[in-house]
Amino acid sequence: MADIEFSELKANIGSEVHGLNLSEPLSEAIRDRLMRELADRCVVLFKAQDITPAQHIDFSRALGPLEEHVLSNFCLPGHPEIFVVSNIVENGRHVGAFGGSKQYHSDLAYNEAPSMGSVFHCLECPEEGGETAIVSMSAAFAALPEERRDWLSKQRAVFDYVWYYEGAHHDRPALSEAQKSRVPPVAHPAVRTHPVNGCPSLFLSEVWVRRFEGVSDDESQKILAEILEFATGPDFTYVHKWAPGDVLVWDNRNSIHKACPFDEEGTRRRMHRTTIKGTAPYFNAAA
Repeated sequence: MADIEFSELKANIGSEVHGLNLSEPLSEAIRDRLMRELADRCVVLFKAQDITPAQHIDFSRALGPLEEHVLSNFCLPGHPEIFVVSNIVENGRHVGAFGGSKQYHSDLAYNEAPSMGSVFHCLECPEEGGETAIVSMSAAFAALPEERRDWLSKQRAVFDYVWYYEGAHHDRPALSEAQKSRVPPVAHPAVRTHPVNGCPSLFLSEVWVRRFEGVSDDESQKILAEILEFATGPDFTYVHKWAPGDVLVWDNRNSIHKACPFDEEGTRRRMHRTTIKGTAPYFNAAA
């Protein structure tokens, strides 16, 4: 623990971790310190990490149990815990999930128990573009006017995956009834309490949130757009410029993120990702 140091990536979000080799086992004390840093700073960065897929998985599992990926065809052969995110085509087929969401979101927020966080390992990246932008939803919430914070603290947001998919993906096959039944609408508190440090954070995104309970879709979308325009401003946003060997861990309980555009036809980007299971969001008004 004495050898580990943290430096700010930005004033309101992000820490770079110094003195930790992710190829080595993680002690419980260091694990707890990293989890506290994630709770307080939303994202942690490790530079120049030369890790194998097995070591990536071991480090991720030290932070929590891992999600199973539905798109198994994009998982790393021999390592189903690792989801490959890449625009690269080899032998006529994509080696990973390509495109990436260019809209701010937190992972699997439309589930009863959204993901806790993700561990991204960069293997290849373009010289220009392809960054990942991450927003501190705890810092953004704290900076909102008191009246808006009070209102949001009493709201529940309806996350509706089917509504979003049918409105945004006209170029994709229609969802089957069986697929729709797996992702019914779910209501989460619009402000959630972080279980590690007890701090409140906005729990909203520009995808999946259809409305606030008791508020019409149209009015909800206006309110949502206003809040997110404020939250995704530069004061609360860290944009990570990737380099091979970077490992970035973000906390879905207090942040949202998106992929930034890049030349997907003329450059290569390859990332290995693990996703950590989470628990149902809650808000503790007394905190």
